[in-house]
Amino acid sequence: MRPKAVGISGGSCSGKTTLTHKIFQRLGPDQCVILPQDDYFFGLGDAPEGKGGPNFDHPHAVDFDQLRDQLAQLKNGQAIDRPLYDFPTHMPKAETERTEPRPVILIDGILILQHQPLRELLDLSIFVECDSETRFARRLKRDVRERGRTPQSVHEQFANQVGPMHDLHVEPSKNHADIVINSQQCESAFDDLFRIVMSRI
Repeated sequence: MRPKAVGISGGSCSGKTTLTHKIFQRLGPDQCVILPQDDYFFGLGDAPEGKGGPNFDHPHAVDFDQLRDQLAQLKNGQAIDRPLYDFPTHMPKAETERTEPRPVILIDGILILQHQPLRELLDLSIFVECDSETRFARRLKRDVRERGRTPQSVHEQFANQVGPMHDLHVEPSKNHADIVINSQQCESAFDDLFRIVMSRI
């Protein structure tokens, strides 16, 4: 059976990655693989003209052509060498990760539903809603702990880039989702959501 692709989107720190990993853990690595949008960022200062940083919440920061092509390869039963991204340096890593096709492919990212060519490859799409105050609190904690950022830089980026880009690109993409679910429901009603997902792919 041809692999099925499930896109999981939502604002930054909305809970989409947590949901992605919960589904992955339920299915297991023999049945499921994850393609994170975050690994397809162009390198800062190392991107085609008009692409790349410093605004990593803009669609131009992501190599959607490569993401779409590699998703198509996986859906066709072909293995890929998936890029890996280093957030502290804002550059792709030198190494890649060999990724084999699996019956279920999860694509996780804030911008995946706004990109029509990628969206056309999805068999099911989910959008996780979450208020901006909660998303900011989660992002502040994550970026300071995991990405070496200062609290001030996280505040500034959220105000100047994350928030505006969410309103302009991420929130409107919710209209393309097959399922819209609140962040809290991802925890309280995960079993029900999982059954719905499996029944629709």
